[in-house]
Amino acid sequence: MDRQNLTLLTDLYELTMMQGYFKHNEENRTVIFDAFYRNNPCGGGYAVMCGVEQLINYIRELHFAPQDIAYLRGLGIFDEDFLDYLARFQFTGSIWAIPEGTVIFPREPLVKVVAPIMQAQLVETAILNIINHQSLIATKAARIVYAARGGGIMEFGLRRAQGPDAGTYGARAAVIAGCVGTSNVLCGELFHVPVMGTHAHSWIMSFDDELEAFKAYADLFPNACTLLVDTYDTLKSGVPNAIRTFDYMKEKGLPLNHIGIRLDSGDLAYLTKRARVMLDEAGYPQAKICASNDLDEYLIDSLLSQGAPIDSWGVGTNLITSKDNPAFGGVYKMAAVQRPDGTFEPKIKVSENSEKVTNPGNKKIYRIYDKEHHKVQADLICLEDETFTEDQDLILFDPQEPWKKTKYRRGEYELRELMVQLFDGGKCVYESAPTMQIRDYCLAEQDTLWEESRRLVNPHQMYVDLSRKLYDTKLRLLDEVADRNL
Repeated sequence: MDRQNLTLLTDLYELTMMQGYFKHNEENRTVIFDAFYRNNPCGGGYAVMCGVEQLINYIRELHFAPQDIAYLRGLGIFDEDFLDYLARFQFTGSIWAIPEGTVIFPREPLVKVVAPIMQAQLVETAILNIINHQSLIATKAARIVYAARGGGIMEFGLRRAQGPDAGTYGARAAVIAGCVGTSNVLCGELFHVPVMGTHAHSWIMSFDDELEAFKAYADLFPNACTLLVDTYDTLKSGVPNAIRTFDYMKEKGLPLNHIGIRLDSGDLAYLTKRARVMLDEAGYPQAKICASNDLDEYLIDSLLSQGAPIDSWGVGTNLITSKDNPAFGGVYKMAAVQRPDGTFEPKIKVSENSEKVTNPGNKKIYRIYDKEHHKVQADLICLEDETFTEDQDLILFDPQEPWKKTKYRRGEYELRELMVQLFDGGKCVYESAPTMQIRDYCLAEQDTLWEESRRLVNPHQMYVDLSRKLYDTKLRLLDEVADRNL
């Protein structure tokens, strides 16, 4: 993050292909690439789009600095005329994307790049690096927030993240997905999100006794006095000393509306139930209970199902690394090549694995909502020149089993076009909203999902359908490929 110019954040083969295109100038035609993913992370029913702000900054700063050219020259594989071209390089293409915080589904374009092939090829790796990581963490965080059933999730993962960038942009993604704040102070400064935390066991151990440590902390932070009670013995020492500290605060006239305890070990269900009784009997029902200790959505859901009276959660390792699903799996595939007349010729990638066969052409996405409940019914991928309006009946079919059809009658559904334009002819035409505003949008987006799609295990998979025109185009291209191989 101390280097804004990320131009060399790319795979070598992007640059060697660029030189190949450069040597064959007639091949530097305008093309369309789509970034998309094939399967929802964590076995879920959806994902959350994230990373657009950093993508915009990456494209804005895209240029080869003198030290970059010198480094590439030193590799001994690039010709001087190509290096001269890179020294003058500018991105002149156009980019569309689904806005950050939007609920997304497999196989639909998340980012669409329309640019000369040399430019479109160069940006592939960075786009995937940015969108894959941040969408993964946002998705994992959304699942954890959902599992907490309204309890606040604090992102505590910086020390376990795979480096400073992953820790900071991952924390931003977690907040966008619904976390109430982060322990990462740099993230707080850069993105204006709430920072929060309590104290470590070392604070307690640095004093002669636990009660002295608690009182000192209460004097320093009476408006945020959450005490870590499991350094020695949670029920025999920690909680009783926390109660004595709250008594001490009452005697001194310190505020008692932001007090609480945190547990970081042990049987959290049993200990929090006992602690809740002790706090209530001592006259502190307002004291909150926070839990941490290798939490994820499944453990949080289990603890709440056991009746654990936990008000907030500090979640670190399993969130910031998405430990059970450490990669998002987004890919970047060519979809069309511009003809001399300016129209686009659709292109398709064929595979023996039907899941890897791409959707060709210049595309856009409509989201279809149930009008009564404003819940997502399906997404429709269509070609750019197609238009659908709410004043007509809409018939969708399953592209894998096309005999299965659904009819949405006019007046009973709502349509929304998903993608927005970020760049037009190399110029940025989109301004990202503040992070906390994106968070509000993301929470509203998640509320458009049916509960069946949000459940943690075996969720309903949302329908992502193709328009008839796009479907027929795909079949035609598949037939042409098959005929050529006969």
